[in-house]
Amino acid sequence: MKKIVIIGGGAGGLPLATYLGKKLGKKQRAQITLVDSNHSHIWKPRFHEVATGSLDSDLDSVSYRAHANINNYDFEQGTLVNIDRVAKNIQLAAIVDKENNVILPERTLDYDYLCITVGSRSNDFGIQGVQDNCYFLDASEQADRFRTRFLNACLATNHTKQPLTISILGGGATGVELAAEIHHAIDMLKLYGHSKLNRDLIKVNLIEAGPRLLPALRERTSLSARKELEAIGIKVHTNTAVTSVDAEGFNVKDGDPIKGDILVWAAGILAPKFLSELDGLETNRINQLIVKPTLQTTKDASIFAIGDCCSCMGPEGKPIAPRAQAAQQMAKHVAKNIVNLIKDKPLKDFEYADKGSLVSLSKFASVGYMMGNLRGSNFFVEGWLARIMYIGLYRLHQAALFGWPKTVILLMAGRFSRTVRPRLKLH
Repeated sequence: MKKIVIIGGGAGGLPLATYLGKKLGKKQRAQITLVDSNHSHIWKPRFHEVATGSLDSDLDSVSYRAHANINNYDFEQGTLVNIDRVAKNIQLAAIVDKENNVILPERTLDYDYLCITVGSRSNDFGIQGVQDNCYFLDASEQADRFRTRFLNACLATNHTKQPLTISILGGGATGVELAAEIHHAIDMLKLYGHSKLNRDLIKVNLIEAGPRLLPALRERTSLSARKELEAIGIKVHTNTAVTSVDAEGFNVKDGDPIKGDILVWAAGILAPKFLSELDGLETNRINQLIVKPTLQTTKDASIFAIGDCCSCMGPEGKPIAPRAQAAQQMAKHVAKNIVNLIKDKPLKDFEYADKGSLVSLSKFASVGYMMGNLRGSNFFVEGWLARIMYIGLYRLHQAALFGWPKTVILLMAGRFSRTVRPRLKLH
């Protein structure tokens, strides 16, 4: 029986394990093992909601072990530290608790096919002071830390009436969505005893080094997003290059420092550094594994890479942008290619189909564009229609994990739970 190991249970890794579990694991044609350092999954595009409490990660997360049991694959908690490509095995680090007691020792897993899908994190570009003074939203634990700091700061502001300033570096989707979600959270907190809190007391700065927000999307989407953000009181700074960060705020190349009581870094992407040290696999300058059109790594045909941690060229000769939809499409493609390998059939090249991009501006609106049926056509959407489409993207992700019947049940359960749960996680 072939052994398939998947490293990383994010937007690509978890659907991949699900597809292979249903296709091969259920029929006992392969043993599929998903490895992740965490015990549960939260869809990364929703981390900004976790950060403000709009999404309760304790209730909306997916347990890897429970999901594995239902979908015919195994789960192993751990962190990848090394690959032996000759012996075809991986080494996982020991798991220790906060008191440094060993829970699980170092372990070795054998594989016939390996898929690496460990995602990425924000890129601080080596700027001084970023790591020491900024919050990040690269993991649910980081989002939880931000939420604790944010709620405590709002509690103090409600009592003292002293203004609170939150400055966010990065005008991409994460920064834009977090800025809007903060103002939505202020409205919600007023319902739960923060009667003196209002948007006049909470100042939000959104900083982007380039000439416009959402540089990866259409210019019309960028302009619409900026208009919506400024309408709810967010101050947008474009063409603003940060040179260093200290405890008081961001120091910029031209102009006065942009102060902040809470600082967030949400700029750029960088794949984990350990990828550049994995037994000779080829990587680029941001540590992404370079893959062939089949999504196999260039140095080893038995190792695949998908999602943010890989560099794959698109139809225009440019690297495919790091988006959840790309990771999901890659997951389906790799699943089919691995099945083809087991059946001794030829592999197919990956063809990315851009379905469009939507950015959530919380309850206020959503903006973006969707691709039409004609090749290269697209149409701009905003307001309530875009908001419905944005929510629909998450439902599609759930359907990939659970199937549509269970996704509908989850939707109904969420509606009912709102009658007894607060609309914002308050702790």
